[in-house]
Amino acid sequence: MPSPLTHDDPRAIGPYRPVARLGTGGMGTVYLARTAGGRTVALKTMHARIASDPAFRTRFRLETDAARVVGERYGAGVVAADVRAETPWLATEYVLGPPLDEAVELCGPLPEATVRALGAALCGALGQLHASDVVHRDLKPSNVLVTAYGPKVIDFGIARAAGDEHLTRVGVAVGTPAFMSPEQAAGQEHSAAGDVFALAGLLVFAAAGHPPFGHGQAADLLYRVQYAEPDLTGVPDALVPVLAQCLDKNPFRRPTTGRLAAQLHDGTGEFADHLPDALLADIGHRATEVWQFTPRRLPAPADAPDTAATAAPARWTRRRLLFTGAG
Repeated sequence: MPSPLTHDDPRAIGPYRPVARLGTGGMGTVYLARTAGGRTVALKTMHARIASDPAFRTRFRLETDAARVVGERYGAGVVAADVRAETPWLATEYVLGPPLDEAVELCGPLPEATVRALGAALCGALGQLHASDVVHRDLKPSNVLVTAYGPKVIDFGIARAAGDEHLTRVGVAVGTPAFMSPEQAAGQEHSAAGDVFALAGLLVFAAAGHPPFGHGQAADLLYRVQYAEPDLTGVPDALVPVLAQCLDKNPFRRPTTGRLAAQLHDGTGEFADHLPDALLADIGHRATEVWQFTPRRLPAPADAPDTAATAAPARWTRRRLLFTGAG
């Protein structure tokens, strides 16, 4: 959910005005932002401390390219981007729907019909990526947004071309341990079949309320992903053999996204028809909440350096900054 801006968050990024924070991570911060005309977007920026690193800039560019590949049907549509800016940024549509982990927290384990429709739609998203030789590599509940029209896959920060090892080192596991493929956990090549493994883990979470290899320290999770059998407790009986095949340790025995989609759902009905009432109500609430949010900026801590003053345009006086810094 949106949170207030901090005192040192930028007042403008390209043509966009940040109005709230949506989240922050190792690569950058995501803002709820608006244009002068009122269009609302999710605006991802790179942290200034890494913006001068060519490797991080390349990764940000590839993330932008992958978001364009998946498109607005299966992802947050790209509105604009400037990967060459001093602080690179990417503006996408603001998706009106909760992340899957929040949906499960709200509703509990989702009905089988919901899981099947969700899985089939995500097969379409991954199939579109794989057709362009791109693998996501970090498919997990927080990276799937559930809307009334279908799920949208986001956060392509570690996506890359299949077979490309330039941005990672062989022998180093990159991703989220609870939803990694065994080959990814071992630091080996993560192919399209690895995304299928992660998708199955995500669907186990949606259907049963827990990831297939449990919780715990990263090292324990990486071991269980590679050597333990998945815990399918709570998964509907009809889904168990389908998901178990996707969670096979051998990537060559996993189904393709096209085959998996056919096993999950016949494509009939609107996606919203398969969603629980509580989830539909939450989606509707978010659609109105985004316009009710009042922009707020937290004041600088008393002992913080006056970073706003040093970053401000020369025409702004220090006195004016002191009176507007908490606005």
